[in-house]
Amino acid sequence: MNIKKLLSVVVATLMIGAGATALAQVETIVPPIVQGAKPVAVERIKIHSVSIEGNLSGESADRDVIVFLPPSYAKNSRQRYPVVYGLHGYFIDAEQWSGEIHVPQTIEGAFAQGANEMIIVLPTSKNAYNGSMYSSSVTTGDFENFIAHDLVAYIDSHYRTLATRASRGLVGHSMGGYGATRIGMKHADVFGSLYIMSPCCLSVRDPGPFNAEIQQQLESVKSPVESAKINFMVRATFAVAAAWSPNPSNPPLYLDLPYKNGELQKDVVNKWAANAPLTYVDQYIHDLLRYRGIAIDVGDQDGLRVDATKLHEALDVYGVPNSFEIYPGTHTSAVADRFQNHVMPFMSRNLCAQVKCP
Repeated sequence: MNIKKLLSVVVATLMIGAGATALAQVETIVPPIVQGAKPVAVERIKIHSVSIEGNLSGESADRDVIVFLPPSYAKNSRQRYPVVYGLHGYFIDAEQWSGEIHVPQTIEGAFAQGANEMIIVLPTSKNAYNGSMYSSSVTTGDFENFIAHDLVAYIDSHYRTLATRASRGLVGHSMGGYGATRIGMKHADVFGSLYIMSPCCLSVRDPGPFNAEIQQQLESVKSPVESAKINFMVRATFAVAAAWSPNPSNPPLYLDLPYKNGELQKDVVNKWAANAPLTYVDQYIHDLLRYRGIAIDVGDQDGLRVDATKLHEALDVYGVPNSFEIYPGTHTSAVADRFQNHVMPFMSRNLCAQVKCP
């Protein structure tokens, strides 16, 4: 695979939506409104993340977060609730993803159809390069621990949660599916149930041969903001490099690209490979066995179904209980329906809704 095709694959697998007109309005199957559904309360807050502080790109440590509180939250001041943390995909933020999964309608619909009440939290992890990869980087910030520690700690201290791993769920789609996979493997002490939707970036990608035109575009960028001027299909390289091959000794972008002076940088390729979950899943089997439930799904018209299947098969080899479904649809067509009628019931079944959990 040459690098131009590679970058097309990277963008296609990272992206569930985009700011550009042609990409922003992804079509999703919207479940019908459930009659009698009670409204949830929506709070838009900002959380300061110590983990993101001091990054070399100047990325803000103050992150936008949307919190959905169940219908009974305001009525019963003594009740505590499980929490589901939802991770968005590449090129969008929590606000845009909330539109794609049609919340709060789908949350309200799930509750009306019998799902246990829970708090839903959607954090924004978009950065100057359009996606953090939910990874730990000195260049753009430690977004992995923003989710696993800072965000969880804030929600537990400011809302009436059941502050135990058995009562916390993690779900993500596309880049968010990658994030749910990565964080889920590494932080099984924090989360108790895991739902992985159409995950991107699970396997190692070969950079392929050098392409001078693309390299020239990449090297023309001197700041994160300037990355917006280059070809959209090339831009995702910066998101991956900032997350997986950061370099504090390489200003002004503080990252290393796969090619330098026309030569492949094998150390960079190795760093990218080290961040592919299918290369390290074997190291986290004992952690994955701790989960109360793991689910993976992907559309039958989604190119990501191949790697999603491999992840499911890897878990099966080790006897890690998990459900896996290839459903009719594209990468984005069914995401709202899946959230209401699959993710929410799954979390309802698997998250502990009691003060004392087994």
